[in-house]
Parts: sequence; C-alpha cells; structure tokens
Amino acid sequence: MKRVLILGSTGSIGVQALDVIDGAEDMECVGLACGTRVADMERQAAARGVTSTAAAVGGGTVPHTADLGDLMDASAPDIVLNALVGAAGLPPTLAALERGIPVALANKESLVAGGDLVAAVRARTGASLVPVDSEHSALFQLMGGVPRERVARAILTASGGPFRGRSAGELEGVTAADALAHPTWDMGAKITIDSATLMNKGLEVIEAHHLFALPYDEVEVVVHPQSMIHAMIRLDDGSILSHMGPPDMRVPIGHALRWPGPPPERAQMDLAGMSLGFEEPDTSAFPCLRLARQAGEAGGTAPAILNAANEVAVSAFLEGRIGFMDIPRGVEHALGTVERGGADTLDEVLAADAAARAVTIAMAGAA
Repeated sequence: MKRVLILGSTGSIGVQALDVIDGAEDMECVGLACGTRVADMERQAAARGVTSTAAAVGGGTVPHTADLGDLMDASAPDIVLNALVGAAGLPPTLAALERGIPVALANKESLVAGGDLVAAVRARTGASLVPVDSEHSALFQLMGGVPRERVARAILTASGGPFRGRSAGELEGVTAADALAHPTWDMGAKITIDSATLMNKGLEVIEAHHLFALPYDEVEVVVHPQSMIHAMIRLDDGSILSHMGPPDMRVPIGHALRWPGPPPERAQMDLAGMSLGFEEPDTSAFPCLRLARQAGEAGGTAPAILNAANEVAVSAFLEGRIGFMDIPRGVEHALGTVERGGADTLDEVLAADAAARAVTIAMAGAA
C-alpha cells in the first residue's frame, strides 16, 4: 500500500489526486495540507480517516519548511504530492527531498525559483522527483524510452488559452472572467490566468530545463489548441515522437503516484474524427513566454524574480486592480528593477522573491 501525503489538497490537483487515490486499491492518503480552505481540508480528512493535517500556507507567503517537514515526519509517506501554488511550494519540496522522500511535483515554481537547489538536494539524497504537469509527464515518459543522445529537441504544447489569435491591443480590456474561461483545461484560478498570458508555458520551459537537463535552445513551444498532444521530442533523424492523451489531469497524477509501477487505467481515447492543429506562439501579444525564457537563460535569481512578480501581478489582476496586459509589464518591471544574484541558498532565493513582490505590489498600487 503506497502512502501518499498531499500538499495543496483543496486545490484542483489535490482534489483530483484524492479521486485517483480513492479509486485505487494500492494507495492511501495519510496526510493533507492546505492553504486557507481549512474547513474543506478537514472534510477531506474526516471522509478518509486522515489524522495528519496542516494549514501550511497563508496570505500568499512562503511557509516555513519545518511546518510541513513536521507533517511529513508525522504521516510517514512513501511519496509527497506537492500541489501547492506558487513559490510557497519550494521549501516543502526541499524538505521532502532532504528526507529522501520521492516527490510527485505539480508545483512547477519549485524548479522555476529553486531549480539548482532542488538538483543539489536530489544529488545528495538520491530522492526521486516525478513531474505531474501533463507536458512534463509526457516528456518524462517519452525521454525514458529513447537514448538521450538521440533527442534533438523537446516540444511543449500550449492550448493558447482563451485569447488565442488576439492582438496585444485587443487584450488590453479583457476581464478576469474572460481570462478564467479556459477552452480545454479545468484548473485553479492562478494557473488558468498563467495559461491565458502564456506565462504557464514559460514557467514550464524553465521546469523542463531543470527536469531533463535540457539547454534552453533545445526546448520548443508550439500552440496546440486541442490539448490532446501534451509533448513531443524531435529525434536526430528528423522524426518526432508524441505523447497523446485526454486533457484530464488525473492521468499524469496517476502516473506520478504509481511510478515506477503501471499507472491506473483510464478510459480509452476515441481517435475517429479527431483533428489536430499546431501554431507558433505569438510572443508579441503574449510577452510572458519571452520573459520567462529570458529569465531562465539569465539564471541565478532571475527566475525567482520573474515568478514572484507574476504571482503578485496575477493576484492584482484577479482583484481588478490592474489590467491583463499589466501582468507582463509588472514582470518586466521587476526583472529590470530588482538586483539579481546567485541562487545557491534558499535564503538568497527567498530574498529575491520578497524584493520582487515588493516592487510589483508598489507598481500595482500605483496603477
């Protein structure tokens, strides 16, 4: 019986993970952590007899590692599913890996803000990290079956979000309600807005760099509105291998929780009548993708600055305090304002995170 601790149990990924665990005979939930929706978490725990819980995140701040480290010690999981949102997920990712506990990672910001830190801990403890993002889960499976020297490039697919095809000028007046109407995926508010700005894909470029040791010029992004192909790899002979599946996060969640065993069975896809299309992303209308790639290539604390500024700007947009196109403006402002440095320690990452938040909060307040 695999014992699973879920961090972020009341969010979209956490709820779907519980659905996967409830339907599996060889997995059980032994611990839960949430942000502010404590009553929802308590109901989840009561329904499953879970006694180890924690309200770990509050007010968008980064939690102290020891809080969730204690939860890990109390629940003794075989795997930790980190489904927290934002940079708040970095300390518990490190805490789990330091304990040698495998991590199913749905918190891409752990690698965006602290990819080098995560790599150092993994190298020291040997703890495994399996991606939950559908794109990285697909790459994880594709690249596991091909010699690394044959992989020329990795290709991440993006749905294009609800504003695909619009110009930058047409995006100035869109509302939060418009941006939350994702055409294919059912996700939480923050990730849905990131999908609308294409920042989500930019963060995933940085994540792919750290997960698979890929140079940035070997990570492509292509818009695929149907969201059926989640990732592809270009091989040295010019051929392309793709991973196809329904836009259902329970599929990569199940794969990560069961790995290295076989994933839970899901309904088979019907290929008859299916149409697949691909487009180049428009980085003029969606500059967040360009900014994320540039921050990743710059390295050091630049990705942490990018991520923190984006978190603040997205929150301000959802609250109606800034416009949609102010999100990339705020991120670019923070990248050009906050002093960059090395990201060799958690304190350095958190300091850059705090500075970027302060700059972006001030910008949002002046908007």
